[in-house]
Amino acid sequence: MVIKASLNRLKIAEVPITLHKDGRSRPPHLRSWRDGWRHLRFMLLFSPRWLFLLPGVVLLLGGLFLGLRLLRGPLVIAGVAGLDLNTLLVCAMSVIVGFQLCLFAVFTRIFALTEGLLPASPRYRAVFRIFTLERGVVGGLLLLASGLALLIHATRLWTAEGFGVLSYSESARIVIPAITLLTIGVQTVFSSFFLSILGLKRR
Repeated sequence: MVIKASLNRLKIAEVPITLHKDGRSRPPHLRSWRDGWRHLRFMLLFSPRWLFLLPGVVLLLGGLFLGLRLLRGPLVIAGVAGLDLNTLLVCAMSVIVGFQLCLFAVFTRIFALTEGLLPASPRYRAVFRIFTLERGVVGGLLLLASGLALLIHATRLWTAEGFGVLSYSESARIVIPAITLLTIGVQTVFSSFFLSILGLKRR
């Protein structure tokens, strides 16, 4: 009741009462860990923002900013720790996972709205007007094209070296962003179709 009242912006007030014990002598049935997890899970399912969106945004932006810096070259912190290609690979994973979590937040919100689990939101209606299936597919194809262009560039560099051994540092700084763009492009294209399916009106 508290969750639904909060979602519907209802006023919540406390009313003092007199407690009358029921006189039972048996121990309570409450199990702290099991019932506490069920309670937390229930609250998280009604809040995709905290469950998916905020962790996704942190991973996406953190991986993106640090990854863009590492594309320029190694990063030395305090003259001791050096961040290089391994960290760049972790950043790529962070961007992909963060992007997926953001999509999960949108999927969950749209499903909850269409099923009546959450109150209607004009903000998400505007999302469907702006981010249509066609625009999502075009955006995903642009990401795919960018990733493919980077792979072609890496292949040309390899060809120029007679298909010999390339500098690992130079080639990885091209291939890792290419694979990341291709992965996000595929996610964007098919997520656009899935969002359109979730947005279909049902009886």
